[in-house]
Amino acid sequence: MIGNKGYAIGFEGLIGYLKRILPHSEVIKQSLREEVSVYPEIALRELIANALIHQDFNVTGAGPTIEIYDDRITFTNPGTLLPGKRPDRLIGTTPESRNELLASKFRMYRICEERGTGFQKVVTSIELFGMPPVLFTPLENAFQVTLYAPRQFADMAQAERIEACYQHAVLQFLSSQTLTNTTLRTRFKVSERQRNQITNLIADAVQANRIKRKDTTSGNKFAEYVPYWA
Repeated sequence: MIGNKGYAIGFEGLIGYLKRILPHSEVIKQSLREEVSVYPEIALRELIANALIHQDFNVTGAGPTIEIYDDRITFTNPGTLLPGKRPDRLIGTTPESRNELLASKFRMYRICEERGTGFQKVVTSIELFGMPPVLFTPLENAFQVTLYAPRQFADMAQAERIEACYQHAVLQFLSSQTLTNTTLRTRFKVSERQRNQITNLIADAVQANRIKRKDTTSGNKFAEYVPYWA
């Protein structure tokens, strides 16, 4: 489907269309069954707005695209990351836009805030939904963000678990908190019985230089962790 409306007037319609065609799961709230999208709406809004605002209009023959698969949804915009931006430092970074005028209009229309909190909201929402980590992929002349449908901890690949661990550490750090075994178990929605598995995952994330101990003199039982760059 090719969009034929302006960004401001067509944005809400696009969100509504996605909510209708994306997979839903049935939950029970206050004894009533209710269908809920498997992807958080706030994440859809932020990623669509991000793709529109940060597209490179100098790249001809291409535009922002949304692709829906059985197990994931991807958002792609033409244009590489701005100089100085890195895929693993996008969460909570200082806002910088390729199209300042377009970004300011989106703020006026209350589509975005221009505060650099978009990816932070996305990662927070996917943690609440029990989803794998957000995947940021720089392409040759484009940038892509992928959301994966919810999966249990046991069904995630080890690389996904480590990346989720890192993204959780970033969220905690931006909230003036730290990653612990307890907070990570909450993020993955696993029980106390899996404490050792989470401990091993944290050790793997440290080994991969994604996180580090906040205080190397503290005991292992109450160890706290921060992103590798903190």
